[in-house]
Amino acid sequence: MSSTAGQVIRCRAAVAWEAGKPLVVEEIEVAPPKAMEVRVKILYTSLCHTDVYFWEAKGQTPVFPRIFGHEAGGVVESVGEGVTGLAPGDHVLPIFTGECGECAHCKSQESNMCDLLRINTDRGVMIGDGQSRFSINGKPIYHFLGTSTFSEYTVIHVGCLAKINPSAPLDKVCVVSCGISTGYGATVNVARPPKGSTVAVFGLGAVGLAAAEGARASGASRIIGVDLNPSRFEGAKKFGVNEFVNPADHKKPVQEVLAEMTNGGVDRSIECTGNINAMISAFECVHDGWGVAVLVGVPHKDAEFKTHPVNFLNERTLKGTFFGNYKPRSDIPGVVEKYMNKELELEKFITHSVTFSEINKAFDYMLQGVSLRCIIRMDG
Repeated sequence: MSSTAGQVIRCRAAVAWEAGKPLVVEEIEVAPPKAMEVRVKILYTSLCHTDVYFWEAKGQTPVFPRIFGHEAGGVVESVGEGVTGLAPGDHVLPIFTGECGECAHCKSQESNMCDLLRINTDRGVMIGDGQSRFSINGKPIYHFLGTSTFSEYTVIHVGCLAKINPSAPLDKVCVVSCGISTGYGATVNVARPPKGSTVAVFGLGAVGLAAAEGARASGASRIIGVDLNPSRFEGAKKFGVNEFVNPADHKKPVQEVLAEMTNGGVDRSIECTGNINAMISAFECVHDGWGVAVLVGVPHKDAEFKTHPVNFLNERTLKGTFFGNYKPRSDIPGVVEKYMNKELELEKFITHSVTFSEINKAFDYMLQGVSLRCIIRMDG
């Protein structure tokens, strides 16, 4: 164990005191890990749109003060009672969902929706005792997604940590812990486009581009990007997208445009926006008889999906996916190995880099729409 094991650690964290206000880098106290918990030294973290969404707190229960962050890479500092399979010094990726290894979902070959550790956006405390491990002057600071990586040290349930190859560069592979795996896995694990097929990707942000990358890796011959922001089109070519549709350029529904372009519909579609109309279009644009649509984006809580039942009877398939159907502990180390073997390129997703003290710049870049992923270096 490290010299700090069992002790409270004082360190810096970027605290969100209230919704939509710039984060404040504060000195906080991080308690030691309890049973089945691990304390991790975060070396690199990145900003995901989910952090921004809950920081803005426009459509959900606000939980403040809070330490956001869930895409990161770090090193185990110490482990709590009962933890096996991880030891101080191990390199890990925190994951916003978990794998307990015991529930029906974890034992299923088909599911990654762990009963114990699946995502909970409202919970701001540890699952074991309902308490926070973060405090300032004795007052608790709340957790986010069980990860809270905008802190130099954080405490995470062992089931939400993927142990990875220690030679993998954490400043690159940290982006595997959320968005890239979500999009890439939606294509390769769920949509599974046959070689030579036509794939439509709705939304060309980081997750959509990762879905496109998955289509290219699968051997798709046509990858059609659908986005209302044409400034994204040129950059998307690096990810295999070779045709583009802006729905605003057409008077007819985009599903009809795509059907005309593809002789009846695309073979696969992946929806990465969360807009309910895009979700319906993504389903209705797939070819009858064999087309498969996969929903990745998270819709508004009051949204309703409306389509004619005949679309299903004509043998179109609609699927949803969560975190690309990857099991965090079992599968994510293998995604890192894909990068190490040069089968998956991560550098092109990383458009910006800032020091920890400049973390609010990362929010600015995302809100301006100029970044895919901004790496935050914890040492600066």
